[in-house]
Amino acid sequence: MYRIVQQSLQARIQSILLARYEVTLSQLVVEQPPSIALGELALPVAFELAKRLRKAPRAIAQELAAELSADLASLPGVAAVEVAGAGYLNVRLNRVAATQQIAQDRHADIGGPGFRLIEHTSINPNKAAHIGHLRNAILGDTFQRLLRPDSYKSGYQVGVQNYIDNTGVQVADVVVGLRELEQFDLDTVRALQQRLAAEGTRFDYYCWDLYARVSQWYTDSTDAAELARRKQVRLDTLHALEHGGNETAEIADLVATAVLRRHLETMQRLGIEYDFLPRESEILSLHFWDAARALMIEKGVLYQETEGKNKGCWVMRRAGNEAETTDGPDEDAKVIVRSNGTVTYVGKDIAYHLWKFGLLPGKDFGYAPFHQYTTHTCWISTAGREGEQPPTFGQADAIYNVIDSRQNDPQNNVIAALRGMGFTAEADRYTHFSYEMVALTPRCALELGYPISEEDQKRAYIEVSGRKGFGVKADDLLDRLIDAAQQQVDERHPALTQQERRSIATQVAVGALRYFMLRYTRNTVIAFDFKDALSFEGETGPYVQYAIVRAANIFRKAETTAEAALAAMLALDAEALSAAMDGEQGSTLWETWLLVSKLTLVLEQSIATSEPAYLAKYAFQLAQQFNNFYHRHHILNETDPSRKTVLLATAAVAQREMTRALGYLGIEAPPVM
Repeated sequence: MYRIVQQSLQARIQSILLARYEVTLSQLVVEQPPSIALGELALPVAFELAKRLRKAPRAIAQELAAELSADLASLPGVAAVEVAGAGYLNVRLNRVAATQQIAQDRHADIGGPGFRLIEHTSINPNKAAHIGHLRNAILGDTFQRLLRPDSYKSGYQVGVQNYIDNTGVQVADVVVGLRELEQFDLDTVRALQQRLAAEGTRFDYYCWDLYARVSQWYTDSTDAAELARRKQVRLDTLHALEHGGNETAEIADLVATAVLRRHLETMQRLGIEYDFLPRESEILSLHFWDAARALMIEKGVLYQETEGKNKGCWVMRRAGNEAETTDGPDEDAKVIVRSNGTVTYVGKDIAYHLWKFGLLPGKDFGYAPFHQYTTHTCWISTAGREGEQPPTFGQADAIYNVIDSRQNDPQNNVIAALRGMGFTAEADRYTHFSYEMVALTPRCALELGYPISEEDQKRAYIEVSGRKGFGVKADDLLDRLIDAAQQQVDERHPALTQQERRSIATQVAVGALRYFMLRYTRNTVIAFDFKDALSFEGETGPYVQYAIVRAANIFRKAETTAEAALAAMLALDAEALSAAMDGEQGSTLWETWLLVSKLTLVLEQSIATSEPAYLAKYAFQLAQQFNNFYHRHHILNETDPSRKTVLLATAAVAQREMTRALGYLGIEAPPVM
């Protein structure tokens, strides 16, 4: 409702500005006054116009207020427009009309045409997922939830992709470990996977330990010749993976596919699903790069350097440097193809993103079903077409890549390549959804059994390292959170079955983990801590979940439902509703209704800024507001029937929007806590 009022105000003011002053503003800012006593919305438009119109802001505000006040019928829900201070337009809402609209679930729509492609998770398929990967996956999954259509908004057409680098150095390292440290061939690797499965040992956990061992093996010899040999083994293995069609590549495929299946199972525990799994092996085998290279040469972006440090390399011309003449080579040009003919990560990424935008003529993946979710099939890329026709995965109108901030430079290079080729509109619709790392608090590291020096115990956080084997596996983390949550559920609800208690504990644990990863803005380093994440107090997922459970308990004790409470309030006459909203006590009720009405506004803000933290903060604030309302008003003991009706309806709308907000964050509301 709040966003509807905003939109109607903005549209009406724009029409007044055009008719009265022949002025159009690209944006009309709408703020909230510092106190609800001053109104519900404030517009500083007069200050923006003062210089252009050569008038005092207050004089402009008075003219606008007069026009708006004369036509309140065009502004549903608005009671009055006033001038405040040096020229603010303060808008007061009709509390009765607004409350009725909120109760009827009227809200501004969000969405539009065009296909939004979100790439997230993209874990190297060489070992188990860890805590850092969870931030990526939870951010990406939450953002696609914000964009997708549902009963609350029309949304956008959305596709979720999880890029699988199955020919990269990390997979090569595990293959080196299998062949050099374990002395396994293809048949023994197959037998190893079967044996581990029979024993109940996870292959991705086995690879976790092996990856740490081989990382040490590369450097733990004192023999220079042996170190050189090991380095060469690594390079030879990597080249064998890129070329394909050999036993080394087959071992890599066994490893990557098995680990990928485990990754999907891990993420599904958190409600995270995908539509398509494009693999780097197909980008190579289907010659995406060859097509991209030809296009880049045709567009004048790529050329072969004939001198200097990059002699023999194919390099990308710097944006804006096309006409520049120099006495020597451009030493700052980005190398895309090395002198030995191997394509860099950036080159393959340019090809992949040209495909995403539908700019790679004649190129597409083959597709095969890989994993079945409840509602849809997840497809994987293949070298040729197999089976039924899949949905369309390319041809995106906008791209969001959830990739950590350490990849800023490669991401910027892809955008620069698009701009250099003249694909400016696509470059503008390419968002690097960057984020900072996840670390551990010293307390958390100690709880996990890691030896921490006294000096490290004084630090704010401890960085994790997969190569060193220091970190938290995602499944282990979730298991510990579920076990910790179940201890509390068991104590509070012993009468429930074991299955019911486990289900509730899982909802609480997943909620705690997802909220912890989302409450911080993306450019903030997270120091994870078990105790902080699971707390029922403070800014946590369980705090919001508990507020929803508290609301449900009110309806249970009142022997009604949220839907019935809202219907009863809508049946009240305007006088009774107005009386409930008047005075000091009425203002505290109205503050709750007003905050409830802003979910659509917060969703739009989160989408526009690619920042789910705004929605997480809103969910917490809404839970705080509800709890304040709950403690201030004795709902079940209220003797005035009309007032009790309004109090129950207030709990109903708060519960409804808290549940929705958590749903967009990928968090369920448990029945009890």
